[in-house]
Amino acid sequence: MALGPRLDLRQSQSLVMTPQLQQAIKLLTLSNLELETFISDEIEKNPLLDTGEISTESGEGNESEQGPSEAAAQGSDEILSSGPAESESTLDMQSDTDSFSNNSVADSDGALDGQLGLNGASTSSTGSGEAPDFENMLEAEITLTDHLMDQAGAVLSGADLFIAQHIVDQIDESGYLQADLLELAQRLGVGLIDIERILGVVQTLDPVGVGARDLAECLALQAKDADRYDPAMERLIDNLELLAKGALPQLKRICGVDDEDMMDMISEIRNYDPKPGGRIGGVSVQAVVPDVFIAERAHGWIIEVNSATLPKVLVNRSYYSELKDGAQDKESKEWLNECLADANWLVKALDQRQRTIVKVATEITKQQEEFFRKGVEHLRPLTLKNVAEKIEMHESTVSRVTSNKYLSCSRGTFELKYFFTSGIQSSTGGEASSAEAVKSHIKTLIDNEDPKKILSDDKLVALLQAKGFDIARRTVAKYREALGMGSSVQRRRQKALEGKAA
Repeated sequence: MALGPRLDLRQSQSLVMTPQLQQAIKLLTLSNLELETFISDEIEKNPLLDTGEISTESGEGNESEQGPSEAAAQGSDEILSSGPAESESTLDMQSDTDSFSNNSVADSDGALDGQLGLNGASTSSTGSGEAPDFENMLEAEITLTDHLMDQAGAVLSGADLFIAQHIVDQIDESGYLQADLLELAQRLGVGLIDIERILGVVQTLDPVGVGARDLAECLALQAKDADRYDPAMERLIDNLELLAKGALPQLKRICGVDDEDMMDMISEIRNYDPKPGGRIGGVSVQAVVPDVFIAERAHGWIIEVNSATLPKVLVNRSYYSELKDGAQDKESKEWLNECLADANWLVKALDQRQRTIVKVATEITKQQEEFFRKGVEHLRPLTLKNVAEKIEMHESTVSRVTSNKYLSCSRGTFELKYFFTSGIQSSTGGEASSAEAVKSHIKTLIDNEDPKKILSDDKLVALLQAKGFDIARRTVAKYREALGMGSSVQRRRQKALEGKAA
């Protein structure tokens, strides 16, 4: 067979991640607060994007974030596979058409318009809400380092204050010193005795117990401050591991005290703070802002996206017309058309993101309706695949929608991922129960157990099986540990100590 060059024509298919597709996928994973930052960055880069009120004049002004609301809105998977907008007509809308509502349940107390119910019906809404200023609600707190240095500056100066600064810098937020004194002395070029002397001064500062190198030293500092650090208390603090095990007879022999004195010392130690630094400053806790609100009304459930943290994104068409008239060269026109296409695509993607979130939240509410009505013990097992099949989307789309997003209902605020749990089969052949519901039952049983009859894992299995849960002992132990509850032996010792201390 002769060898020679030739031309062949072949067809193949491949998935290409266009910039628009990557952006749409990214939008699905962002929470409302993250999306606000993303939108701000896009507005800075694109002169045709703006924020403001919706124009009510036909054919003039800007176009709002709320895209067309046809009865058969295209799915999230469809928009992810489609290309960018080709012309200005992509998002042409009439102000009197029905639009997707993203007003918060908290915005009104009366009849709520514009929410999407479980029956899929949607009406228009004209209300708007302003985002609560969560940052101003968080009071500025002085840090532990600043608090300690303010005190150190009043009693130390010169080289001693310099050493104190380095010691304080090595104290963590719980109040413990996280540094080796010898290494610190070598690094500063001073004697170890000077480091120990200044550490002694730091350990006298408020809060009491700060600057300790371990728990025993922390408790000892607090006992000294309370004038309770006698030889018996010293031996008790030196043997905290025996106290944790509940070895009271051995501790009484070591400390040389009777039952009454031992219980008095244990009660005293319980009043000490094992993390004294936590009372000063610390890491600011950011409030969780829900992305979806769910409320029950007479006609059913109302599900809506929280718009309080989202600015309305508009395409400034009047500005586009001005720039278009002034653009003469080809490069300027191409840049302007690209800005318009990107703006149209972003507005369309934001609108579809909201629709997809509501669609997923609606299906979660359908599946977990008993949870919203009766509590965690009625949480059903649910998977991403179950929801994806019901709403006819891909499982990965549902996963992105439920990532880093929170749902607010009458029972509190929950991450959307919370509603997806594994199932425990029923011992009676009935419907399976979710793992969270089983954990709730285990916690209830342990909280209500008789201190004189502590429930073993085997007993918990028997009680759960009597309630209809087909569960193994190792699973009960795993769930109990996940709840932060000790074994029956540990709980028996703990309750015995609590009973004697009382």
